[in-house]
Amino acid sequence: MKAILLGTGTSQGVPVIGCSCNVCRSSDPRDKRLRTSAMISDGITNILIDCGPDLRQQMLTNQVSSLHAILISHEHNDHIIGLDEIRPFNFSQQIVMPIWATERVKTELYARFHFAFAEESYPGAPRARVEPLMKNKYIKIGNIEILPIEASHGFMPVMGFRIGDFTYLTDVKTIHQDQLNLVLGSKILIINALRREEHHSHLNLQEALDIIEQVQPQQAYLTHISHHLGLASVLNKQLPYNVRLAYDNQEIHW
Repeated sequence: MKAILLGTGTSQGVPVIGCSCNVCRSSDPRDKRLRTSAMISDGITNILIDCGPDLRQQMLTNQVSSLHAILISHEHNDHIIGLDEIRPFNFSQQIVMPIWATERVKTELYARFHFAFAEESYPGAPRARVEPLMKNKYIKIGNIEILPIEASHGFMPVMGFRIGDFTYLTDVKTIHQDQLNLVLGSKILIINALRREEHHSHLNLQEALDIIEQVQPQQAYLTHISHHLGLASVLNKQLPYNVRLAYDNQEIHW
């Protein structure tokens, strides 16, 4: 199994428009961050986690020629607004794209992308259907089994995903112990760490490290990173031996 971290940045990406901080001016490619997204693949089935505003660029950069399903963590724009970019897959694969989402997220998708779900729509419109996503209830796409895990993004429930020894959690602020128990035993953990300072709806660096300490993965990668967190070249030297900043287009195998 393989994950490609298509984007590892927060909702504004890095560099931030108009910012001249040392991270935004960095020439290190590890400091260039598109909006957070990932793709899971077993070599046959490709599953996208979230489809933000950079989806077209992410698909082209990684030469993705087929896509079989999309998992949506939650309905914020930086995680869904690229839905229109599924059209080439609709056309080339002759499919209606299955999107796995909770009922709340489904309502938002229908409101913002009604044309993608209409029985009759204009020629060339994206075509999608929503499949039910519920915490603790396994889903299977191709030969890939996925366990949805619920966390909280401030007051908003969000979904993370465990695939075998790999767990992906983004936009998390808190996670109840019963759900954290489902993460335990993961060899690889992807988890958000927005910045060093406290934030009302995202884990900061220390909070993310505290969860990593509880999970004890062989390797953890920090994602959904803002320019406030610092330079990758500096921060990676300060992190525990099994924790690193994720970077765009990074491949992880398990």
